[in-house]
Amino acid sequence: MLNKLVLFDFDGTLVDSAPDLATSANYLRTLQGLDPLPLSYLRPYASKGARGLLQASLQLETDHPDYEIQKDLFLTHYAANSTVLSQPFDGIETLIEQLNDLGLPWGVVTNKVVHLTQPIMDHFGFSQSSKVLVGGDSTPYIKPHPAPLFLACELTGIAPENCIYVGDDERDIVAGKAAGMATLVAAYGYCDFDPAIASWEADYVSQHASEILPSILDWTQK
Repeated sequence: MLNKLVLFDFDGTLVDSAPDLATSANYLRTLQGLDPLPLSYLRPYASKGARGLLQASLQLETDHPDYEIQKDLFLTHYAANSTVLSQPFDGIETLIEQLNDLGLPWGVVTNKVVHLTQPIMDHFGFSQSSKVLVGGDSTPYIKPHPAPLFLACELTGIAPENCIYVGDDERDIVAGKAAGMATLVAAYGYCDFDPAIASWEADYVSQHASEILPSILDWTQK
């Protein structure tokens, strides 16, 4: 199966980073004398990065004059605190071990920039076996554009049709399809079992990380 490649989104798929992202969002609120917002409110915005969290926590849009200042404060705080509360989703570490045991290469394609993703990868030991990391600053485009997925294929030498992309957001499925890859929805992620998942028309849907490997093995036989 060495000619196959499993690619994962990061936040909401491999790692539940919402608690640390929410902490950084609430840090901005405390600087302005505002009460913190509950994690349950901020969690759905975790996959939307700084832009989504600034909108959710401070109602700041990208054209607001304070946006860039607040974004820099947010990212600086998050970079220093990105592994305090974050954890791999239940079953992910076992899944990675299984992929490694099978000799099935895997990697990460995320809209999160590399310098924020790499330390978390290192912290959880993912970097030791990951074959590729493509971040939101690795190409001029981010998902749902397929360019980051194509770059992962170029770096690993594995054709898109021999890849499956696993993600928890509709843009992941759109990007995977546009790249000609098989797709799998991590429905346990920040889509929170969204009823609209069926309309994304992914090849597979997993409600728990333990369900991903059987789908991958089925895909490898096709």
